[in-house]
Amino acid sequence: MTHLLFWKWVKVEPEERVPLLWSFVYFFCLLCGYYMLRPVRDEMAIEGGVQHLPWMMTGTFVTLLIATPLFGFLSARLARARLMLSVYVFFISHLLLFFAAMTMQWHPEWIARAFFIWLSVFNLFVVSVFWSFMADVFSPAQGVRLFGMIAAGGSTGAIVGPLLTTAVTYAMPISALMPVSAAWLALCGLCIARLDRWAAVHAGHGSAVSGVPLGGSMWAGIRAVAASPYLLGICAYLFLLTMSATVLYMEQTALVGREIASPEARTRLFAGLDLTVNVLTFITQVLVTNRLVLRFGLSAALLVLPVVTSIGFAAIVMSPVLAVFLSLTVARRVGEYAIAKPAREVLFTVLPREDKYKAKNFIDTAVSRGGDASTGWLVSGAKALGATTGIMAGALVPVMLLWGWIGWRLGRQEAALHRQRLALFKE
Repeated sequence: MTHLLFWKWVKVEPEERVPLLWSFVYFFCLLCGYYMLRPVRDEMAIEGGVQHLPWMMTGTFVTLLIATPLFGFLSARLARARLMLSVYVFFISHLLLFFAAMTMQWHPEWIARAFFIWLSVFNLFVVSVFWSFMADVFSPAQGVRLFGMIAAGGSTGAIVGPLLTTAVTYAMPISALMPVSAAWLALCGLCIARLDRWAAVHAGHGSAVSGVPLGGSMWAGIRAVAASPYLLGICAYLFLLTMSATVLYMEQTALVGREIASPEARTRLFAGLDLTVNVLTFITQVLVTNRLVLRFGLSAALLVLPVVTSIGFAAIVMSPVLAVFLSLTVARRVGEYAIAKPAREVLFTVLPREDKYKAKNFIDTAVSRGGDASTGWLVSGAKALGATTGIMAGALVPVMLLWGWIGWRLGRQEAALHRQRLALFKE
């Protein structure tokens, strides 16, 4: 009886339970593996030199500019399941190489910088591909109801990951996290196979073509973005999201580096921050997200994060201390993962199948890390000219309001495109 009430609360139809559960487990394994490594990346940012962060962000951006057309090339030629599995095998092999390099203590400062770039690329790539898969398997209407619950699977993994990191770093060196994370990624392959099989035997959104390569050009995603005001709007939304996150991250990382001396203590602080964020995110995703979107619409969900961020930057203007930075980081990341991220992924469900993989991958990777790189240099330039943290935070408040307006417009455009798709289907 209790489980029936639960399914009713989260508004899941009986035939959707199996793919929802596999999607939940898939995202759990993916983010558990990633969040074991995220505190390491934050520590590597300090070990590699905070002053080098703009260079590391630029390296990430350049790497993604190279990787995006290569992904387009593969997605044009490989069936969906083979494409997904190829991405995971690629990244698992790199984790094993990092394990070997860290164990041998080979040029630690360069390994730290390389790992920061690699994990930044890895995070965007595998999460982008995951949501492309979800947008391909589920319809727009299902996305509104189910994506919040699927995202909760990731949050559960993101809760377990930092706990494992804390436990491992008390008993073993940081390098031991690499093969453990690789094992979680390997489990994603099973989930991909089961979901692809379910999609292939159900007459639903995307299932009829699940075994067929996307075709088209390796540059199709970039061209699609350039030609679509809707996709350009998504780019603008993500760019401003990334800009605000990068400013916050750089200032917070510098403060932590100054105030906490021990690498292990900093790693545990970052892990504790992740744990707090992910517990709150999970609760919000299960109890709030889909009801918020269904009640107030996609536009309202896309507006939450800009409003929270503008309030947070105003608080930094008044008191630029570490506690305020950490509080804003928690509020932002909960708003992003629990509300803005699932809502943003719904925007892609109304697009043609090729755009769900190629255009989405370009937006989620190159555009996002382009925002990181450009903001990193902008912050460094502003600091060189004498700008304080409070001045930069104050200048960003009106920019955050523009970001909110873009989100509101995107929600309305998605609703219009959804109505057009329904009208064509009825014809």
